[in-house]
Amino acid sequence: MASQEIVAKHRELVTSGPLLKAVITLAWPPVVGMLMEVALSVINFFWVGRLGPSAQDSVTTSMVVIWTVFSIASIISIGVTAFVSRHVGAGEPEKAAHYVSQALRLALAIGAVVSVAGFFAAPAFLELMNAADATRAHALSYLRVFFATSLLLYLVETAYAAFRASGDTRTPTKVGVTMVAVNMALDPLLIFGLGPIPALGVPGAALATAIAYLCGVVLIFRPLLRGRLGYRVEGVWRDRLAPASMGKMIRVGLPIASQQFVFVMVYWFLIGFVHEFGESAGAAMGIGNRMESFSYLTCCGFAIAASTLVGQNLGAGQPERAARAAWSAAGFGVAITLLFGATLLLLPRTIAGVFTNDATVLGIAADYLIILGLSQFAMAIEIILEGAFSGAGDTLPPLLVMLPGSLARIPLAYYLAFHLGWGVNGIWWTLTITTTLKALVLAYWFKLGHWQHKKL
Repeated sequence: MASQEIVAKHRELVTSGPLLKAVITLAWPPVVGMLMEVALSVINFFWVGRLGPSAQDSVTTSMVVIWTVFSIASIISIGVTAFVSRHVGAGEPEKAAHYVSQALRLALAIGAVVSVAGFFAAPAFLELMNAADATRAHALSYLRVFFATSLLLYLVETAYAAFRASGDTRTPTKVGVTMVAVNMALDPLLIFGLGPIPALGVPGAALATAIAYLCGVVLIFRPLLRGRLGYRVEGVWRDRLAPASMGKMIRVGLPIASQQFVFVMVYWFLIGFVHEFGESAGAAMGIGNRMESFSYLTCCGFAIAASTLVGQNLGAGQPERAARAAWSAAGFGVAITLLFGATLLLLPRTIAGVFTNDATVLGIAADYLIILGLSQFAMAIEIILEGAFSGAGDTLPPLLVMLPGSLARIPLAYYLAFHLGWGVNGIWWTLTITTTLKALVLAYWFKLGHWQHKKL
């Protein structure tokens, strides 16, 4: 079947087909891809764990920096999703192609700046997070390998967003699964060495990821340039440079990207608080983050579906269907995260024991998993409705909810952990309390329906 026919079929399903089928069809490929990324993160953390708590803590600390890089990349991916899905839904492929080409140029420019700046700023990042000397030694080399190749991440994520906004969530998933497989195979090889390949330790994990992203660029750009979006992006660079179009995408993407950036920056402070309780607490935080990523990234898959459904249905002049689609996606996410949260509550020590045999780390991590389990359903509402707002191009409400909700975590965590004497558990409770409150407010705002009349 030709690419144009495939995308037309997707558009018909999204704008007029059975709604639950549309949600599942769009969601399952990215959910599978996200779960593969979770598997990679878990396996990566498992192998690094063989090097000791400080090595695990270095990966946890580095991940906060990496989240920052992803939050900046989301300026582009959110912007291109809103405009491409709206024009595809309206039957305007030439305009969709224009925004894809401009987004890729933007990704190249911003990615290059982040790559260079991050490489030289890495020591200051680790200083800000109050990392111990042993942790810094591992984390600095890990981050510098990551930043040296982070431009690849920007190109891949932008291309993914273009495919998903066009209704094709399978192609990014196929590429993503291949990348994960490459990364998984290289992880133990580069971390521990084999034959003539030297043992690189923690930086080996970053190098494995960089090689996987290089493969991803090749694999995703081939179908993109061959018209698999359902419309042809003419050589990417043949379309004239259009700063106005770039500015529109930045305007739409910046509010949510800003709140994501603040969300991550708050974690910089939180991990500094966690480090006050030692490297074992940092390693335990890494275990909790890895486990939460199962439900978090599953919800991101449904958020992608919600974004595409909302954007294309608004483009097709069907705001009520867009609303039903968003709530359907959120319902799926809540059901899945309730089951996962129950698992965390019932088997915390068993789960934590997969990653560590250190008694101190195990005890702290088990408490973290129990507290996290209480807020997984709220996280689903928060993430998926944020995706729905993004698809509508109405990105200000999530900013106004998420920004104060994230910033409140710093004083609340300090108060609970140090003033009330709850210790590191006060930090875990802060995450659960604020996630639940943000979800309730965002759900109420989405229900008001002002986003249904958003003009781009």
